[in-house]
Amino acid sequence: MKRWRNKALILAGISLAAAIPAISQETPESLLPPGFEDPETLPPPVQNVQAPAQGQRPPAQAPAPSAAAPSDVVISDTPDAASEELAARPPQQPGAFDLPEGARRDPTMVGVLGPDNWGLGADAFRGASGPFLFSLMRRMDAPLPSRWASILLRRALLTQAAAPPGVQPASWAAERAWLLLRMGEADAARMLVQQVDVDRYTPHMMEVSAQTALATADPAALCPLVEPAKAVSDASTWPLADAMCAALAGESGRASTLIDQARRRDGSGIDLMLAEKIVGAGSNTRRAVNLDWAGVDRLTPWRFGLAAAAGTEIPATLMQGAGPRYWAWQARAPMLPLEQRLAASHIAASLGVFSSAALVELYSLIGDRTDPADMQGSMAQRLGRAYAGPVDDRIAALRELWEGGDTPAERHARLIMTAGAAARIAPSKDREDIAGRLVAAMLTAGMDRRAARWLPVAAEMDGESGHLAWTLLAVGAPDVTVDAGRVGDIVDADETAERKRSRLLVAALAGLGRIDAATAGRFGEDLGIAFTRQNAWTQALEEAASRRQKGTVAILSGIGMQTGAWTGVPPEHLYRIVRALRSVGLEYEAHMIAAEALYRA
Repeated sequence: MKRWRNKALILAGISLAAAIPAISQETPESLLPPGFEDPETLPPPVQNVQAPAQGQRPPAQAPAPSAAAPSDVVISDTPDAASEELAARPPQQPGAFDLPEGARRDPTMVGVLGPDNWGLGADAFRGASGPFLFSLMRRMDAPLPSRWASILLRRALLTQAAAPPGVQPASWAAERAWLLLRMGEADAARMLVQQVDVDRYTPHMMEVSAQTALATADPAALCPLVEPAKAVSDASTWPLADAMCAALAGESGRASTLIDQARRRDGSGIDLMLAEKIVGAGSNTRRAVNLDWAGVDRLTPWRFGLAAAAGTEIPATLMQGAGPRYWAWQARAPMLPLEQRLAASHIAASLGVFSSAALVELYSLIGDRTDPADMQGSMAQRLGRAYAGPVDDRIAALRELWEGGDTPAERHARLIMTAGAAARIAPSKDREDIAGRLVAAMLTAGMDRRAARWLPVAAEMDGESGHLAWTLLAVGAPDVTVDAGRVGDIVDADETAERKRSRLLVAALAGLGRIDAATAGRFGEDLGIAFTRQNAWTQALEEAASRRQKGTVAILSGIGMQTGAWTGVPPEHLYRIVRALRSVGLEYEAHMIAAEALYRA
């Protein structure tokens, strides 16, 4: 079989101002959570949860669920399988043991990213109010519309930094992991929960850890939680988790008893059948289960996690009705065939969960497994052509890829997967018709310096694609001097609805300091951008920036993007976000977010 994967293809992506004196008369609809529009109000603090003493179990009463945490945080949709008859046959428990003090981990410093591997630093939240940050994360509607804001937020949540004062450290780690799960970042969430010793879990941490096990399609990760969870929760799925863990440990008789008791009590629904499917994978259980999804009207973490762990395809109707996080979880589910993960991988890439290199590698693996007779016209074949061969053939393949895609997420993913191929096209004025998409593709993967090679050429282009290339480089490339006259020409030629792209361009340039206050004020007055509007969110963002709290700025930036698409992000918010990021030293991230606003608006 001829293979088109090569080193260049696999390395295709790289994943990882003064106030303006102009006030608009327009008042856009607020996207901020309740409480942020009134300058005198801030989100209320959350109640502190005390940690259990060493060697003690968590308190029996779990905290009341918050409004931002959906009911499926507690996996409680399955009939109770607990049985009095099992009391006479308790499970075998390992002997008690104590961890040496040197082996215990400090829950106040949970995190995996340090200053040398993209972390935001140990002082990322220093001086911030813990209850305030806790409340912000609970209020955040994830995933965010911005891929680059999501990547930054993931880094902030994974940074090894001290828990801020006023919150219980394990619950602080749990809230970070819960936000990562809502963003689709299942593996990142697992990195956090695994850094807290189980005997230090709060009830909230136990719930999030269970969610993480399901999101990563790893039912075995529930096993350390079963006994502590049954002591504080009467959720009916914990006995079923007990049954699955017994089967995975080779206790087939006990596993079968638990499943049979659940069936006799409440009958067989999809949740119990999925648990039985996992039990059937254990040794000597002799259980073959045919799943029947008829009548199932929604997907839950329990259903997703067990179906993905069993390598079972979830009905398309359920996936279509599920949120984006389920698709991101599915894209990385190791037990599912690659073909089932392709559509999900596009959403994962658009969300920032998958890098350009990861997406290209997935298609590379598909290409290696495809018979040459079936390769012609496939996505894998076109992607291979985009990276190798004569330049005209590569450009033709890029056009074919960009012109496909049925959804905004898929079209965005096609830019992401072609970033490396776009970087291999030499700048030329003869390619003006695709210059905008070439530059956009490179910036989706953060290739700002490779994209900057197009700046001299784009400066001479005056068509729509050339204008797009120049505007992207004006905000995304390093060390650019912006011509205000060119900005005016682009504003005058803008035919997007309500001149949305021009408004975002001016807001980004003002926030990045690439046009002066007077110029920004003139454009702002013409375009209706309220640069000086203040509310509790702008005040909190400015205060965090003045204290150089990078992590707090990242979280507040996400709060300013509570909408489903870039078209809903007000230019005033973009201005505030990129300005704050620059002021705390996150210049590169500010440029990438600004460029993304323009190529996705």
